[in-house]
Amino acid sequence: MSENTPANGTTPVDFWFDPLCPWAWMTSRWMLEVEKVRDVEVRWHVMSLAVLNEDRLDELPEEYRDMMENQAWGPVRVVIAAQQLHGDDVVGPLYTALGTRFHNNGEGPTREAVAAALKDVDLPAELAEYADSDRYDTELRASHRDGIEKVGQDVGTPVIAVPGADGEQIAFFGPVVTPAPKGEEAAKLWDGTLLVASVPGFYEIKRTRTQGPIFD
Repeated sequence: MSENTPANGTTPVDFWFDPLCPWAWMTSRWMLEVEKVRDVEVRWHVMSLAVLNEDRLDELPEEYRDMMENQAWGPVRVVIAAQQLHGDDVVGPLYTALGTRFHNNGEGPTREAVAAALKDVDLPAELAEYADSDRYDTELRASHRDGIEKVGQDVGTPVIAVPGADGEQIAFFGPVVTPAPKGEEAAKLWDGTLLVASVPGFYEIKRTRTQGPIFD
């Protein structure tokens, strides 16, 4: 049996995120809704916008470049340190705590918000110190590479990987959606995601965003 088809019949979904990204946050909240209405299990992984953009900083708008250099490394380093020191099971809850403070509460990716998020999920306050440490950058880059190599370098976060027609994983950037669908709407978007993943050669559906992320 493939590692992508567990014996309990639950469909695994691998989800790569950077806690800084509001669009990944929206998609992650959709996936939590999907867990309520479909027999799926999300497995959380970090990727890094700082790593993704480190070789093209000169091409970025000044404001975004400043974010990549001064804000993007800290939160994701804290998450990967938590994973390495406390196990995979802490990643999802810590992401929820960080995202709620960064995005829903409007606190942004501050040191204070990171410290409060760690407290929210009963993780040691000392983990916040890893925001300035490259101790687990090798593991961070490996997790990032695992996700991004499934979809290519010309995308960002989130990346999700779902079972395709032959049971092997198919990965996509997105879906990018706002607000996060709930209930049956969440289920329909999930069913559609599995549908396009089952079509060999399917790559992309896209339209220009005309609305920002709606946090609720």
